[in-house]
Amino acid sequence: MLYIYLDSTDPYFNLAAEEYLLTAFSQDIFMLWRNAPSIIVGRNQNTMSEINYDYVTAHRIPVVRRLTGGGAVFHDLGNVNYTFLVSGRGHATDFAHFSQPILRALRSLGVDASLRGRNDLCIGERKFSGTAQCVKNGRMMHHGTLLFSADMADLTDALKVKPGKIQSKGIASVRSRVTNISEHLHAPMTVEDFIGHVAKEVCSGDAKAYSLTEADKAAITKLREEKYATWEWNYGDSPQYQVYAEYRFPSGTAEIHLDVCDGRIRAIRIFGDFFGDREVALLEQALTGLPHEREAVEQALSRGKVERYLWGADAAGFAAALF
Repeated sequence: MLYIYLDSTDPYFNLAAEEYLLTAFSQDIFMLWRNAPSIIVGRNQNTMSEINYDYVTAHRIPVVRRLTGGGAVFHDLGNVNYTFLVSGRGHATDFAHFSQPILRALRSLGVDASLRGRNDLCIGERKFSGTAQCVKNGRMMHHGTLLFSADMADLTDALKVKPGKIQSKGIASVRSRVTNISEHLHAPMTVEDFIGHVAKEVCSGDAKAYSLTEADKAAITKLREEKYATWEWNYGDSPQYQVYAEYRFPSGTAEIHLDVCDGRIRAIRIFGDFFGDREVALLEQALTGLPHEREAVEQALSRGKVERYLWGADAAGFAAALF
């Protein structure tokens, strides 16, 4: 088995690295890595229904889709991620097989951790890790989070979605009570020391340290730029969903209904008690086909002078209502 400590904290690069190592290598691999503050959404999720868009935008938090299913998670430097990459499908549904080395590492620190349900690692009733798996080209990836000293306020705020605004056909996350591992240690430990401890416990035996070569990094960077850092992958690949929005402005109120498919506005209807110089149907036509992305919508509204359709409205306010 190869052991890799990925020193990058760029979530786009790190998710690309997982796919690259899954598809380009044949050896079994164990990898530890961390991301700067970011939201990682599951393969089958609707991104917009999982995130607090205003909070994410204001704090410039990257949102990245991963290869595996499951729910959305918040990462920061207090969260340690682990990845097992193995050939064959022998443990394709066996979450316990990959969880045992992690649990042993924690128990050796005096932390009474256990696997709960199919894929949650818990201390008592509180979750510190969610795990997920996928199979690609005869290779399997199992990965999970280890909340060590994560910022719980950011975790909560970044994933807090306004109820009732988005109705999605994607797979919704199930929120659980969570805890940091550091709260349960008998003696203080830095996150760096914790990473070293987990690596030592899991890789005891014949594991060989491996550092990414320049060729590896170039291939990962290419995958990052062409896939993981793109709007098409992170937002556009979402399942179909509907959005209901209400926009209040000085001279009226607009009710806005969107149908979004593949991340683009496929249909839009605008109703309300507003007045305008031009038919609102022309505004609906101008927005149809656009990415459901705030900057794209705001630019289109600015060019079309939204106040012609809704007296007293402004492009930024109207666009913000859709998110």
